[in-house]
Amino acid sequence: MTDFTDKLRPADPQGPDILAQERSGSNVNNDQLAKHLLSRNGFLDRQKKILSVLEPIPIFCKKNQLNMARPDRYHLSLARSKMLRRLSLKHNWAIEDYQIAEYLMDEMSPYALQTVMFMTSLREQCNDEQKAYWLTKAENWEIIGCYGQTELGHGSNVKGIECEARWDPKTKEFIIHSPTITASKWWNGALGRTANHAIVVAQLLLPDGNTGKYKSYGPHQWVVQIRDMKTNKPLQGIVIGDIGPKYGYPGMDNGYMLFEHFRVPHSALLSKYSGVNSDTGAYIRPENPAVVYGSMTYVRAQIIMHARLILARAVTVAVRYLSIRRQFADRDAKGPGAPEQAVLNYPTVQVRILPLLATTFALHYTGEAMYKLYYGTRQAIEQSGDFSRLAEMHAASSGLKSLCTTLAADGIETCRRAMGGHGFGGGSGMIALNNEYLSKPTVEGDNWMITQQTAAYLIKRMTEVVKNHDLKPSDSVDVQLQAFIQSQQKQQNFSLDDDFALVQAFRHRASYLTYQVYEARIVQKLPWTDLMLHLHRLSRAYSESLLVSNFYNAIFEAKLDPPVDSATVDVLKNLYRLFAIFTLDISASEFLLSKALHADQLQDLTPRVLKLMKAIRPHAVRLVDAWSVPDYVLESALGSYDGDVYNRLFHKAHRENPLNLQTFNPDWKSEEIVMGEGEETARRRLEALALGVTGHEQMKSPRSKL
Repeated sequence: MTDFTDKLRPADPQGPDILAQERSGSNVNNDQLAKHLLSRNGFLDRQKKILSVLEPIPIFCKKNQLNMARPDRYHLSLARSKMLRRLSLKHNWAIEDYQIAEYLMDEMSPYALQTVMFMTSLREQCNDEQKAYWLTKAENWEIIGCYGQTELGHGSNVKGIECEARWDPKTKEFIIHSPTITASKWWNGALGRTANHAIVVAQLLLPDGNTGKYKSYGPHQWVVQIRDMKTNKPLQGIVIGDIGPKYGYPGMDNGYMLFEHFRVPHSALLSKYSGVNSDTGAYIRPENPAVVYGSMTYVRAQIIMHARLILARAVTVAVRYLSIRRQFADRDAKGPGAPEQAVLNYPTVQVRILPLLATTFALHYTGEAMYKLYYGTRQAIEQSGDFSRLAEMHAASSGLKSLCTTLAADGIETCRRAMGGHGFGGGSGMIALNNEYLSKPTVEGDNWMITQQTAAYLIKRMTEVVKNHDLKPSDSVDVQLQAFIQSQQKQQNFSLDDDFALVQAFRHRASYLTYQVYEARIVQKLPWTDLMLHLHRLSRAYSESLLVSNFYNAIFEAKLDPPVDSATVDVLKNLYRLFAIFTLDISASEFLLSKALHADQLQDLTPRVLKLMKAIRPHAVRLVDAWSVPDYVLESALGSYDGDVYNRLFHKAHRENPLNLQTFNPDWKSEEIVMGEGEETARRRLEALALGVTGHEQMKSPRSKL
């Protein structure tokens, strides 16, 4: 239905014209940069190919998602997941194609854990015989799996898990049991209504050969069928359900699960590195106990790479919209009729957005470095049984998971606020992005708790370095700490004009904090709990040093692959400097106390940040373009590639909002809500909504008395 608004257009200047000017005013080669950033596994070509398949299919349309109730979102998400699986077979997609399809779909689906935690655990923790059976079934999608570790009473503290698996030497079975309500598996994705198998993490209990008393050997993993393969009902002895509404993930059935003396065969215990002798009941110890965390470390490496794409989405929307949005004329403009300024031209806006733009690149290069560390470590373990880098990998992944997801989650909110009132609206694309990502600072290890793992590793290495000055370095951390011990009494005065000196300053500060915590814990023997704030700061400092050093190495030391032209490299160098100096400024006191910098240098930080932002500002639109986030993923009127902000916003409200398709009865004396439906129909419909009875069930209730 048309009306006079169809003939209206936004006031000049037009958004598309503004973005065209922004793009023409920059010499950044965003095509080269896009290939440089997103060449892994042919990402760009795959994204284009998969997008052309998904967009025409009605169930992948996203425009009504925010208006849907949570049960309906699960129905839609399961339908989409099934369709993706069928499409993958039809088009012969590789696993990378399927993962990009999930990325484009942009929701945690009921099948999401299948290819991540479930298959990864099977791949890494199964012995050869188990892998041939279980991994084959999972890869062929004969079974749908989830990962059951977190419990109602325990999350980050994996050692405190209460679910137990007791060995029965008579039947040679494990008896899985939930002895308390807090032993209930909780939050496990795909468990609630979808998965028919689970990796169950439980305490391994074995009887003592002499006394017969059971002893715990810590958390281990079992692969367990949890639902009937025909009816999808829970098996006898297992209670399963969905935990209910959450802050985000409306399409994911996060679930709970309890076992009542549920028996599984000996072969259910994943036994690549440890196990139980089926004849004697003796425990077979792993060569390195930390290897049990391999799949979680892999997931954390993926989380870091995911964080840079998530933050890139938020920054893309913010940069495009704030380049278009005009507010207030320049106060120093002479004469009347001065044009309004682009909001992104204000330093108070730039300082919120442009460092985040630089952060997307910092996260990218550290994500690449973590992948190399992960695959190198796994290869060393597989080929030669070399576990030497496992501790470093776990420590780095823990600290970086905490820092990177914090930067991304906080960055989304910073972008939203910077966009003012329209950032709060559904047309911003930020609601789903924010709600979907908010879980990341807590899942796979709470961001405050897991930093203790990083700090503990650093304390251990410092202890060894202090004890033995001639220690042969086992990794880069030892080299860094040894350099600090040799020069800790000296004022360093790293130059802010020297790009590598910035790396050295961050390393020195991290080493200084490591030594301070070492002194407090090892020398003074202060309680661990009393040091937790210091441990968190130490982990952040170490992780920031990794971000800065990896960024530096990628831009200044390594050969960019695929290559980019010199003009684009110059902009990347400024992004590195902005990230390093802005990050340094936030924690300037630590750099001062560590003698990495002196007080006069701190006064120069803000002018340097302003100068760098001024240099980067003309390239902001092209830089976000390089991240190649499709409009289909952004789902944002504010951040669309063409810049037609106001027409899109108005169309969403005027033509696509289902609330505007009905006329309502506002008379408080009548129970009727929608004009023409009648009071009785309205009463029953609203009572059903309030009581949680939807169209999937029928309800009978007495008429209310009022």
